Amino acid sequence: MSTVETRLKAHGHEIPAAPTAVANYVPAIRTGNLVLTSGQLPMVGKEVVFQGKVGDTVTEEQGQHAARLCALNALSQIKALIGSLDRVVRIVRVEGYVQSASGFSRQPAVINGASDLIVEAFGEFGKHTRIAVGVSELPLNAAVELAIWAEVA
Repeated sequence: MSTVETRLKAHGHEIPAAPTAVANYVPAIRTGNLVLTSGQLPMVGKEVVFQGKVGDTVTEEQGQHAARLCALNALSQIKALIGSLDRVVRIVRVEGYVQSASGFSRQPAVINGASDLIVEAFGEFGKHTRIAVGVSELPLNAAVELAIWAEVA
């Protein structure tokens, strides 16, 4: 188990098996010293566990949990591609999309679920740039979708 995974486990999280792509794309790609993940959904196994609009059928707290699941799935894609999360030098960027009810404007608070998990895992090197936006619909009716950019050794 990597140092990063040990830190995550201490906070009650485990890296799942990397989800398979649900369409014609690759889940993660490396270019030079960067790894970029495709958008990851809050999936456990083959099930999207948080569906609907945050601020309507999904609470802000459930949205934060969904964001954490997305982050764990994105980290699993990075691990699958490079072999160990200990090869991550820095998390560069997190892109978070929140399927939002009309009038809901707390997308940054929802994506904090992912950002907090990443900082727990990587410490100072987990601090990242970020996008947190609201959208009207997401694939498979997911409440949150997340992509990560990581610098790797």
